[in-house]
Amino acid sequence: GGERLSLLPDGTLNIAEVTPGDEGSYLCNSTLQDNSTFLAQVRLRNLTTSISPASALSNGTLFVSRGSDVSFNCSTSSGSSRELAWAFRGAAASNGSLVSTSGPWLVFRIAAIQPGDQGLYVCSSLDNITQQEVEANRHPECMWTPVQDPSHALFNCTWPGTYPTPRLSWVEHREDRTYASEMTDNLSLLLNRSSLSDGQKLTCVARHVALAPETGKSCTLTIRPPFPDGEPLAMAQEGASITLTCTEATSAPPANTTWRKGLQQEDVTPGLKYTLSEDGPVLRLTIRNVSKGDEGVYFCRSENLLGVRELEVYLTVRTSSAYTGVIIGIFVAAVIVASPIVLAKSLYSNRHRVCLGNMSRKEDRGDVMNLVESDEEPVFQDAVPRLPPLTNGHQTTLVQIHRIPSSTLSPRRCCVEFVHF
Repeated sequence: GGERLSLLPDGTLNIAEVTPGDEGSYLCNSTLQDNSTFLAQVRLRNLTTSISPASALSNGTLFVSRGSDVSFNCSTSSGSSRELAWAFRGAAASNGSLVSTSGPWLVFRIAAIQPGDQGLYVCSSLDNITQQEVEANRHPECMWTPVQDPSHALFNCTWPGTYPTPRLSWVEHREDRTYASEMTDNLSLLLNRSSLSDGQKLTCVARHVALAPETGKSCTLTIRPPFPDGEPLAMAQEGASITLTCTEATSAPPANTTWRKGLQQEDVTPGLKYTLSEDGPVLRLTIRNVSKGDEGVYFCRSENLLGVRELEVYLTVRTSSAYTGVIIGIFVAAVIVASPIVLAKSLYSNRHRVCLGNMSRKEDRGDVMNLVESDEEPVFQDAVPRLPPLTNGHQTTLVQIHRIPSSTLSPRRCCVEFVHF
């Protein structure tokens, strides 16, 4: 009946006989099947229009003279993003948009107007403030932001793409203490080390009109001290290159990790001698053309809000003379081990000479061994001449074979004599 506002099945809001009192923002809120909420806001503005030259009838209809040039002016004071358009609805086949612009005013002209130009001319302004989606499983994002002063940390909480603007709050875990709270989609918090401790948790809580008050979304950051890790001992040969490795992946906020040299912890400057490389949490120091002067202690130093931690690495440089001593020691050990083996093998291969030589020392006289074929026969025995001693001092064995004369009826006999000298 008399209601000027009506909602159409497609979600369109129809306002009949618009008046200045209808100006304002209209919010569309719709819950989808996936539990997400669709939000859209349209701001209705009062437009100012003028058509000249034109005269008004009592019912508000404007009329102009045939053949005259007519100007259509439209403007708005809306401060938001807008689009102005003149549209025509009449009997002519050219119904639709005539002209549009993104500025605050729009002018449209018709030269030598004719009866076919009769109809309804509408100026419209479209102000789409925003159109966003709030998903039930989304939450704000917490992150660290580096600052120049190592005694301070900047915590940042963002919830981009939400409308209307959410309320973000930085609180102590379980909301025991509130550090900051604001209607914004990006909230930063700067704290110094005196207010932080190991294991402390900072939580960013986000509230939104599309969510129930008890279902606020949140993200949490946990404060941790640094802990550099690596091998404490390293060894390199003089003239070679070596890489010292340090890993620091536990600190929060992320620690500033550097390599330092010597007990005075002098800064390591990258150049021809030193190369620094970083791969995520791993920091490497490469030393080229290592010399004895590079030997000593190196420190992997990590610092964040909770303090400083250091990994101490001691580098030992071996010279070529040291390796020569090792080689000589190995050779001497090999000789000591091999000598008994060689001596035993030599004695075994000359065992008969050793035995015979011992026997000759015990008895210096010649030994005679007689072999006979029968005990009944007389023994043939003859003196064996002694050979002169050899110049090399070795004992000599002389073997003599004698035939024993016999009759034709008896078999032959022989005698073998072994004489040792």
